Amino acid sequence: MIRYGSHDVNDDDVASVVETLRGDWLTTGPAVSKFETDLSVFTGGVPTVAVSSGTAALHCAYVAAGLGPGDELITPPLTFIATQAVAAHLGAQLRFADVSPLTGCLDPQAVEAAINPRTSAIVAVDYAGHPADMFTLRRIATRHGLLLIEDAAHSLGSSLDGEPVGSLADITTFSFFPTKNVTTGEGGAIATTSPEILGRCREFSRQGLIRDEARFLLKDEGAWHQEVHEFGLNYRLSDILASLGSSQLKRLLAFKKRRTEIKAMYDAAFSNSEFDLVIPYCDPAAAPMWHLYPLRVDPNVRRALFEHLRSKDIAVQVNYIPAYWHPVFDSESYPRGLCPIAESYYASELSLPIHFKLSDDEILFTIESTLSFLGTTTS
Repeated sequence: MIRYGSHDVNDDDVASVVETLRGDWLTTGPAVSKFETDLSVFTGGVPTVAVSSGTAALHCAYVAAGLGPGDELITPPLTFIATQAVAAHLGAQLRFADVSPLTGCLDPQAVEAAINPRTSAIVAVDYAGHPADMFTLRRIATRHGLLLIEDAAHSLGSSLDGEPVGSLADITTFSFFPTKNVTTGEGGAIATTSPEILGRCREFSRQGLIRDEARFLLKDEGAWHQEVHEFGLNYRLSDILASLGSSQLKRLLAFKKRRTEIKAMYDAAFSNSEFDLVIPYCDPAAAPMWHLYPLRVDPNVRRALFEHLRSKDIAVQVNYIPAYWHPVFDSESYPRGLCPIAESYYASELSLPIHFKLSDDEILFTIESTLSFLGTTTS
């Protein structure tokens, strides 16, 4: 099967993990610290905290920012549900703002229109690896005194006007799931220039434990003492997974180069077709790490094309159903039609395979299978 996304683990990655397995640390230790340092090279020097998943990264970020009941977050519906789920668990309210019809990322004008006295944060999502319009969102956030968070699960390695993702928001979260731009198997990270938020993320991800004697409230315990001032959770990343991440980061630029080549091959084939296909837009100021290739097709044939390509063992996907369509959301508070551009985008979107291991022959087969099917539907 031609996978729509896939990790690539080479001998150096394996050797890095084996070295850790033969060492003194398996859980959070020196390899995690090294991975955080290595990751900061790609965030423009912004410090990072590594955690156990992208969802954990969002949870840590929201908690560290103090978001909870009474706070309202503006977020796009075109994302994986984790972006909203963590906020809902904390008791925050979600307000959906529509997306750009070009990029599928949060539309700053829609954000501006959605701001009200309860708004505390803007949570942008870098859909498919293309950075959201972070500079405009930054101006809006500053003008209204709001926190700007960037869910960059898709976009490690991307940049906007030469500035790397990780340096564009108050807080940025990453995911290292196997289909992401680099992998730790499972894992995530938070990047922020705020020492206070960084420290709270680190403590929350490690059960809230404090080991700094200067901060102890219980002064008469022994050298064994550690204490908790705020409840946290176990979101630690292990040294085993972190060593894989550090090894993977050495190839991040190679991964980006190949994904860019694949996108160019798809673009060349589909931009000249007779079937009114819409290829992924790239802002001239952006240099995306293309995590997805979201081709836009006629909504009337999208399902049939999906099933046809799956029958050819081409594992296409659809990313994503508008978040508020999930039954967990109250349909009266979040009715269909709430974000018409996002809903239209979803109705026509089909993610074609894109990953480092994808061969030119597999790309050409995907192209030919797509175009030949569309030809039969219009003949």
